[in-house]
Amino acid sequence: MQNNSEQKTTIRASRKQMLLWMGALVVGAILGTLSLTWLNDLMNFVATVYTRLFQFVAVPTILLAVITTLTMFGRQKDTGRIFRHAVTYTLLTTIVAAAVGLVLYNLIRPGNLPAELIHSGSSAIPQDLGKETYYDHILSVIPDNVVRPLLEGNVLSLLLIAFAVGFALSKMPETENKKVVVKGLFGLQELLFTLIRGLIRTLPVGIVAFAAQLSAQVTAGVAAASLGRYVAVILGGNLIQFFIVLPLFLMARGLNPVRTLGRMMPAVLMALFTKSSAATLPVTMATAENRLGVSQKVSRFVLPICTTINMNGCAAFILVTSLFVMQNGGTVLTLPTMLLWLLIAVISAVGNAGVPMGCYFLTLSLMTGQGAPVGIMGIILPIYTVIDMIETAENVWSDSCVCAMTDHDISTCPADRN
Repeated sequence: MQNNSEQKTTIRASRKQMLLWMGALVVGAILGTLSLTWLNDLMNFVATVYTRLFQFVAVPTILLAVITTLTMFGRQKDTGRIFRHAVTYTLLTTIVAAAVGLVLYNLIRPGNLPAELIHSGSSAIPQDLGKETYYDHILSVIPDNVVRPLLEGNVLSLLLIAFAVGFALSKMPETENKKVVVKGLFGLQELLFTLIRGLIRTLPVGIVAFAAQLSAQVTAGVAAASLGRYVAVILGGNLIQFFIVLPLFLMARGLNPVRTLGRMMPAVLMALFTKSSAATLPVTMATAENRLGVSQKVSRFVLPICTTINMNGCAAFILVTSLFVMQNGGTVLTLPTMLLWLLIAVISAVGNAGVPMGCYFLTLSLMTGQGAPVGIMGIILPIYTVIDMIETAENVWSDSCVCAMTDHDISTCPADRN
């Protein structure tokens, strides 16, 4: 685990990054109000470049995260009961988080953005999106070869392949061949994360461009209302999940939510600054063991799993943002469609990389596979700087709740003791 000096260094670096991103947001907002044609064209070009770069890293990031996560499950042979409790609580809290977002979306009803804003930052958008039936859509997800999903950008098919490969690797015996494959996968993941970190270092330039785009449209009075409602759905859902839903889960298991949150506050605050549940994991584990009193056997197994699969805020963001983007692309959001995407959001959030902007990359890849107007993701990016902070804090708080409930169940139920 990180020692105190390393933790303080990480927090300071994260604060500097946050200030830099906020500064880029302000600069972009000011540039957008200048209404200079050449400047707007330049900002549109830069925004398009960053949209393409995001699309480039999005799909492999998610696929490798899902495969490597599921592969590790096979290495735990004496923790089946702990795993079942953790996964049960993870799925329940994640489904509720997405459901809260869906209810708020239908209550607040964000409107459509103007056509010119929808197409900014997006190159080619398919025009014929409404003739495919549910049967055709489900059938198209089932892959018939490995190459076609990659060429077509069918993210759902690729996710299905990733789940199959991950489970298969988890069931394989620990042979030398398996070790070589797994080592190669983790090596590719490290390489990809290095590329992402490089992209994030240059992200202030992209934020300036996207903020300038957004500011120009808001100044013209064409985007404020719709985006305001969208943000209200996202932030409202996060706050309800954080302060109402998760405490109710704790109370149902006989745990004091105020005490639990107070003991886990260092990890929640660090998540707020770092915007990465993976980077916060050492602090989360130390805080759960030393302040909350969770046993090492539970915390050191449950929390690493939760860091990958327990993404309450991510599931809600994927669902709400996907509905918002598809609605702006002309998709009719019927109840079956929304329920289908609730399921997709929950499943997609499992295996999402616990790194900054992981949910953003995942949503972008899903919308790319749907042929939806992904330029809207560029418009959302300046706002996502703040959303990411709140979502990550919510995710770590949810991880803490799952860990506390699992530890409570294992310690109080003799049938669950190993």
